[in-house]
Amino acid sequence: MSGGGGALGDEEVTRLLVGVEEADAEVARDWPGVPATRQPVQVLYVPLDRVHPRTARRYGTAALRLLEAHAPDGEVLARACGLVLEPALAERVHTRVVAKLEDEPVEDLRCDAEDGYLGRSAETEARDATAAAASVAAAIADGDAPPFVGIRVKSFSDGLARRSVATLDRFLATLLDAAGELPDGFVVTFPKIVAVEHVAAFARVLAALEEAHGLPERRLRFEAQIETTPSVLGPDGRVALRDIRDVADGRLCAVHVGVYDYSAGLGLPPTEQRLDHPALDFARHLLQTTFAGTEVRLSDGSTNVVPADDSTADTHRAWARHAADVRHSLRHGFVQGWDLHPAHLVSRYAVVFADLLAGIDDALDRLARWDAGEAGGGVMDEPATIRTLEAAVQRAVDCGAIGPDEVRRRSGRTVSPRPIVQRATDR
Repeated sequence: MSGGGGALGDEEVTRLLVGVEEADAEVARDWPGVPATRQPVQVLYVPLDRVHPRTARRYGTAALRLLEAHAPDGEVLARACGLVLEPALAERVHTRVVAKLEDEPVEDLRCDAEDGYLGRSAETEARDATAAAASVAAAIADGDAPPFVGIRVKSFSDGLARRSVATLDRFLATLLDAAGELPDGFVVTFPKIVAVEHVAAFARVLAALEEAHGLPERRLRFEAQIETTPSVLGPDGRVALRDIRDVADGRLCAVHVGVYDYSAGLGLPPTEQRLDHPALDFARHLLQTTFAGTEVRLSDGSTNVVPADDSTADTHRAWARHAADVRHSLRHGFVQGWDLHPAHLVSRYAVVFADLLAGIDDALDRLARWDAGEAGGGVMDEPATIRTLEAAVQRAVDCGAIGPDEVRRRSGRTVSPRPIVQRATDR
């Protein structure tokens, strides 16, 4: 042991730490951190031939009518959605749902050329793709477009790869011609992946479309729909999810769970093909573990239960089922999910807002104490906990559960809605 200094010399420490910097660089590439941009809490799927310039507004109006007719106050809405809330919080949630449906009823719109659009000829699909893209452009011009919008193309696994590419090409050409540029929140959904090479080919298609349409490199991003067993586990037993990201050439921005195709592919009976089945939880947990700390965001799938008629009983039945699925997704860390019907917008926002607002007052108080360097409230917060609280408040502001002014008044913090895309000047 040497006197006052350490026993290891600089050269020996350098030798011992060989490879650490390279490992750090690899970690930074593989886990670059989550995006500092807004993630929608839902995505509405609308068949290609039903997309209209005012689709979002129409769905919002229909959802408001259902809310007014079948849940005129917070108590009824909470009970219909299976939410146990104090009366004041129930009214707060109801008020925010009404405001959301009036101001921004749809956060993300996906023009669907796949499972929601079956049995059409190639010629009909070409016409509908043109009309849908023109409708999106008109919605953008009129200020009625959701902040996020895109198209789900056909799978490469059904022998329709050429048709899939042709539809996307036509949709892009029409949208660019009418709108002049792609909206910031534009994204493509790629379904039914059965081979990693299909993803690699789709990435090549997107690169070629960028060049053909004069778009910047990697402007076209896509979501991978995980709804087949080969997209989870490869033929060699390896988890295929990371390979999907690797071959996506930096274009993969999200993965979405396909509830019904995946559960059917496992051989589950129709009565067990549901979002909250344990088999779907297994897939969700693999997705979380694979993509945690990366740029790839997660979204859950859909609920296929919708009101069969306009009665209060049947509307409440649909809300209860959908709300239970949304709660299940939130418990498992999936903050976004699919909607298919105006009724889903009501139960989606009711559950999401209740989840965010139930703890918002405590979160804001704890953040204020943290900023003031004070401990209190029976909680000794750690930095990791503070980051979690900050994320919850940010999500609440992003989706409209709470306004920036209220956050500032309660905590002294300035929290603005996150941008849709992160530009070079923001980094």
